[in-house]
Amino acid sequence: MIVVGGEALVDLLPDGAGVSTVDGPLLPRLGGAGFNVAIAAGRLGAEVSFLSRLSTDSFGAALLAALRESTVDTSLTQRGDEPTSLAVAGVGGDGSADYTFYVEGTADRLVADPGPLPAGTTILSLGAFSLVLEPGATTYERVLRAHARAGGIVVLDPNVRSSLVSDPDAYRARFESWLPDIALLKLSVDDARWLAGCDDIEPAVRRWQAAGPAAVVLTRGADGLECRTARGDTITVPAVPVEVADTVGAGDTVHGTLLAWLQRNGVTSPAALRELSAGEWRTALEFAAEAAAITASRTGAQPPTAAELPAWL
Repeated sequence: MIVVGGEALVDLLPDGAGVSTVDGPLLPRLGGAGFNVAIAAGRLGAEVSFLSRLSTDSFGAALLAALRESTVDTSLTQRGDEPTSLAVAGVGGDGSADYTFYVEGTADRLVADPGPLPAGTTILSLGAFSLVLEPGATTYERVLRAHARAGGIVVLDPNVRSSLVSDPDAYRARFESWLPDIALLKLSVDDARWLAGCDDIEPAVRRWQAAGPAAVVLTRGADGLECRTARGDTITVPAVPVEVADTVGAGDTVHGTLLAWLQRNGVTSPAALRELSAGEWRTALEFAAEAAAITASRTGAQPPTAAELPAWL
């Protein structure tokens, strides 16, 4: 079982592809990093459960239905009458998105500790602002520590939303405190630059990996994907060319695809993750790049199904 924890929210996106304008309509799309990751893994046939708290409002009901439609188990998904978080997205001419978040008193930041994860849980995935906003951040951190102590794989994608970080130095220190418990660190180059506090990320990436992760996967947008392994290998794969509608959910699709690939290939412990060969990582990254390209070709976060990745079947 893969357990994905994190936020589920509604993105308000410009109507159709293209640059957002102040007077154009905004359409609601289901999203949130944790939600997107769980959906991406579920659509590829992974056994995945979503740990979060959803509102009982109409948006929350739609989020819950979408999880179930993508075969995501919702037995760990809590409900509350707080509102659903909102993210208003501005989309640039290149499809890149920036966000303004409305998260005060919302349901997903009030997630309660679920206690022991379901029997057979091998991978726990966390990240984004679920590890920033209290009180949920501390709850997820306890779950992270417990799963690592139990010998499971913890996958972290910081997915930094700097507008929500009130004290960058404190957050950077907290991020580094997690690294001994992290088996796979996945992050974008932009996130790496923010966390490193400079454009030269190489010393920071080496330091982060030395602190614990068996592998670090960097997403480089149009320049593709890269993995640094515990064996000292650096594996790169190019991005799959595609006409970009927007990049919403593309990084989350990479994350979810990697989770599904690890489960499918029987990688159930940090030790097994460390033993993956360069060729195996290349295969995983190629699947992730193809899946991300499909998501980027669509408006909003819409990860592909297994049927849309013929080589997966």
